[in-house]
Amino acid sequence: MALLAACSPGEGVDLDESEGEGTEQTASGETLVAAIAGEPDQLDPHRTSSYFSFQVLENVFDTLVEPDENLEMQPALAESWEVSEDQLTWTFDLREGVEWHDGTPFTAEDVVFSYTRIIDEELANAWRFASVTEVTAPDESTVVIEVSAPTPNLLPSIGGFKGMAIVQEENVESGDITTAPVGTGPFSLADYSAGDSIDLTANPDWWGGAPQVSGVTFRFVPEPTTAVAEITSGDVHWTDNVPPQQVEQLEGDDAVVLGAAASNDYWYLAANQGREPFDDVRVRQALSYAIDRDAIAQVTQYGNATVNQLAIPETSAWHTEYDTYSHDVDQAASLLEEAGVDGLEIDMLVTSEYPETVTAAQAIASQLEPLGVTVTPREVDFATWLDEQGQGNYDVLMLSWLGNIDPDDFYYAQHHSTGSFNFQGYANTEVDALLDEARTETDEDARRDLYAAAARQIADDASYIYLYNPDVVQLWVPELEDYEARGDGAIRFRDVSITG
Repeated sequence: MALLAACSPGEGVDLDESEGEGTEQTASGETLVAAIAGEPDQLDPHRTSSYFSFQVLENVFDTLVEPDENLEMQPALAESWEVSEDQLTWTFDLREGVEWHDGTPFTAEDVVFSYTRIIDEELANAWRFASVTEVTAPDESTVVIEVSAPTPNLLPSIGGFKGMAIVQEENVESGDITTAPVGTGPFSLADYSAGDSIDLTANPDWWGGAPQVSGVTFRFVPEPTTAVAEITSGDVHWTDNVPPQQVEQLEGDDAVVLGAAASNDYWYLAANQGREPFDDVRVRQALSYAIDRDAIAQVTQYGNATVNQLAIPETSAWHTEYDTYSHDVDQAASLLEEAGVDGLEIDMLVTSEYPETVTAAQAIASQLEPLGVTVTPREVDFATWLDEQGQGNYDVLMLSWLGNIDPDDFYYAQHHSTGSFNFQGYANTEVDALLDEARTETDEDARRDLYAAAARQIADDASYIYLYNPDVVQLWVPELEDYEARGDGAIRFRDVSITG
């Protein structure tokens, strides 16, 4: 929003100051080894929703614009843009001389193909294009996006994360993109060993300048203590799979560097409103009163999180105050009695690839037991978890939403009745109207009020039962230089080097 406020309608934006651009850098040094907690389900950025996938894809693909460390949008494949006076036409001037990893030239038609694919195939992120009426390429270096109404969140929508990456048509049509993606980013895929690792090699022709490391190997290390042990032994350079209970100890260890940042992520419970009795708002509210968020945050994050009853963290300018759901077992019992529910049994979907869900399920089972509610955690691998969520085969599930920037990212896809991630089946016409209006409101204060009203109603209805905003916690060796943990969770290795 700060960027949009600085650019009045019709004025161009040209921030072509990308670090390293135009230099004669060449990749050198050793390969960086990163331990991540799980294996990507696939490497097609338009189809995956796995954070493990995006950890890799952040380094392989580019978007038209991208967030800097302050989460403000900066040039990427587009080096400048301008908005028409009526705010219905966005014109992007593309960076010249960009090539795909296979050496073919990147053009405006690639952008048109990528965005049209998301829209026409109604892929998971099509909701980000709800106001887009047409995407065209007047020439090889220009992309025009027409919208039906002013769209103040267009830049974060197309650049906030690599799910909106620009992909190559040939790579998509061949089907290779799922395991052998071709991007324009700082690293290209060299090898994918299923169940073990993914190897990337530095792209010496990247528009931002060649990376300093020769490549990146992402190893799949699901056990946090193993990941930390491999850091301390020197077998791994970086990991974000850090046991929360070891954070305090690691902070005082000179042999490693521990980086932390307040994140825009949130963890939540969702009850399946397509099943009785969770279609009754009183039952969902009862669960929200019955759980002890502080205890859940402590056993899962060991203090490396901030309890929150809404999605947006207090560090964000879009944060809304809300504290309706105090830990109140008596109120929970009263709501269950009012709803005529007794002896409730809950099938809770969790996954070992996000161990927080398993730990939290055990705590929640203990907290709900005095109410006569039996919680049975059902632990599956993450690919199965995604399928079960999509099929509605659960009573309650727990997971997180990652990498949000604009308030629309926090609420529309998850809680609008037509939202592509509204797997819990929530529908409220008042919330729909608020979210629809907020999308086109250009006055920032008015927009903030609209999202605040929607957020409070979503929480009142317990569409999601929000738990906490975690910290981003990562660990690396001192020899890894120029790396920093980011609040949006983006893992960027393009500027780092390894010394010694």
